[in-house]
Amino acid sequence: MFNFGKANERIVINFDSSDGGARPQRALSTNSAPLPVFQSGEIVRGQVEIRVPPGKKIEHMGIKIELIGQVEMFYDRGNFHDFTSLVRELSPPGALLRDESFAFDFGNVDKPYESYNGLNVRLRYFVRVTVTRSYTAGNMIKEQDFATEIVQGLPEVNNSIKMEVGIEECLHIEFEYDKMKYELSDIIIGKVYFLLVRIKIKHMELAVIRREAAGTGPQQYNESETITKFEVMDGAPVRGECIPVRLFLSNYNLTPTYRNIANKFSVKYYLNLVLVDQEERRYFKQQEITLYRARPTLPSSS
Repeated sequence: MFNFGKANERIVINFDSSDGGARPQRALSTNSAPLPVFQSGEIVRGQVEIRVPPGKKIEHMGIKIELIGQVEMFYDRGNFHDFTSLVRELSPPGALLRDESFAFDFGNVDKPYESYNGLNVRLRYFVRVTVTRSYTAGNMIKEQDFATEIVQGLPEVNNSIKMEVGIEECLHIEFEYDKMKYELSDIIIGKVYFLLVRIKIKHMELAVIRREAAGTGPQQYNESETITKFEVMDGAPVRGECIPVRLFLSNYNLTPTYRNIANKFSVKYYLNLVLVDQEERRYFKQQEITLYRARPTLPSSS
């Protein structure tokens, strides 16, 4: 039996671009590597190269490629929910005497959800190449992930947010945000009005919170993550004062709002306005906002 080295070193998977240029790439989370990006209705095609060591051959019982869309719960590793699965045969049984390339094309694949890499759940798309060999030789398998995006149109209705928060005879404020639904590169613009101030406010801060709910019933895991937090005001406000709020969402690695994806998980976003008095007591008001993707990720200009 020949030693061909690691299978993932002998199989190379490359995705084609729709226009012949560079395929856009995007990292799904802060600590993950960038992945090739496909839009939900875009054909997934590319090339598989199998490298054969000089002077040797790879006998096989067929070569295939699968495209899989899958949800994985981190608390239940090893069990996966496949919501999309297609297979293409690349080669009938035979032998590879030299390096060979095989084109693949998944033209009618259903990619109904965006890729997501969260705290307790991951939704991934990937292709898997399998070179089937004898039991003693062992199969050669290589997986390559890619990201899927879903572009949505502008919302038909997008009302502003107006809310009040207060403590009777001590504090009364109104806050207003320009809309409820934001595109991932939008600017959140708002105002905070102090109508009554009888406590000593030290500072005010605004936070964007991502709340992930994964699983169902007794196995549901709810996690909150503070995406950003910044000081809106430093010092004591006076009655009648208006504090402006501006937050650039494009500075952060955000996802759209996800609601009951594959009956497995949801992701929601909240604006959390917090006032802190001189005795370190905290007064807050939280408001859900909806995030959506209105434009696709573009190839890097570098």
